[in-house]
Amino acid sequence: MLDSRACRIHRVSLKTPLNFDFEIKGERMTSIERLETGPRMSQAVIHSGVVYLAGQVAVGAPGASVKEQTKDILQRIDTLLKAAGTDKSKILSATIWLVDIRNFGEMNSIWDKWVPEGATPARACVEAKLATPDYTVEIGVIAAR
Repeated sequence: MLDSRACRIHRVSLKTPLNFDFEIKGERMTSIERLETGPRMSQAVIHSGVVYLAGQVAVGAPGASVKEQTKDILQRIDTLLKAAGTDKSKILSATIWLVDIRNFGEMNSIWDKWVPEGATPARACVEAKLATPDYTVEIGVIAAR
């Protein structure tokens, strides 16, 4: 059990992005940076040179085709990765959720044009219900910085 007296916060920046540096029992932890932080989640979290994106849905194309939603999501991922100081060539892993796995080919037709040749990440694609019926695709990625 961690003794709360052994934990000290060195710096907390209340501006977006949020930064935290911790010292636990004399050992300094690397900072955690959060982008587009809301009351429930952050859209990106950066720690130890790794960028973790929240699952992205097509907020700019709800109810659109799988292709259009995929395009919208990938544009959003590009924007978040840039804000985090990285890009799609450094994606390590991607998880894709489809409401209907029969749309796998339609989604891949956009994904394959977007992902850089020679820099394809580890990837999983599964069928799942999403938060609302307007969204048929969700994509989450982890990237090196």
